[in-house]
Amino acid sequence: MPKTPVYTPANTLVVLDFETSGLSPNQGARAIEIGAVLIEQGQITTRFSELMNPGFRINAFIEDYTGISNQMLAHAAPCAEVMARFAEFIGKHHLVAHNAAFDQRFLDAEFAHIGHQYSGQFGCSLLLARRLYPEAINHQLATLVRHKQLPNNGTFHRALADAEMTGHLWLRMLADLKQDFAIVEPPFSLMQKVMSKSKAEVPKFLRQYARA
Repeated sequence: MPKTPVYTPANTLVVLDFETSGLSPNQGARAIEIGAVLIEQGQITTRFSELMNPGFRINAFIEDYTGISNQMLAHAAPCAEVMARFAEFIGKHHLVAHNAAFDQRFLDAEFAHIGHQYSGQFGCSLLLARRLYPEAINHQLATLVRHKQLPNNGTFHRALADAEMTGHLWLRMLADLKQDFAIVEPPFSLMQKVMSKSKAEVPKFLRQYARA
């Protein structure tokens, strides 16, 4: 008999963000910083933040964009060591990132270097925000932080700061689902379904889910 899907609440997961030496691991780019927060039952409970030495110098644009210097990276642990520790932090949790396709590519590439595979699935707060907040000017993280007046310290493009803001955005989206559609503690699978819907389909889909 087919297995019944395991209910996994959307309010318990890991939100992550990478800073990288370039746009694509397929072009030789590596991660230079990983930041993540563990959300448990709707609360940020634990944080993970480490620089990582990619084994080569990063260019001046990346230094200026991230505020991460080659001197800082020279004193950081190698990528493999950091990613081994991050694998333990993730455990079996599902994962969320803003523009998750980017972060997932780097997570997959860095884990491939150490022969690790994770069991969780990915969710994208950018895709979800496009469905839930179509009125926003755009759906960049900084814009959504202002739009929803989310907690922040004014720092952007550093991994832990971005992961924490994305975590607050994710929790606000869960709160808005509760307020607007009376959906309490939705499963992670529901969030994934919303991401795959067109903007026009989402309100009807959520109302039907709430009545089911």
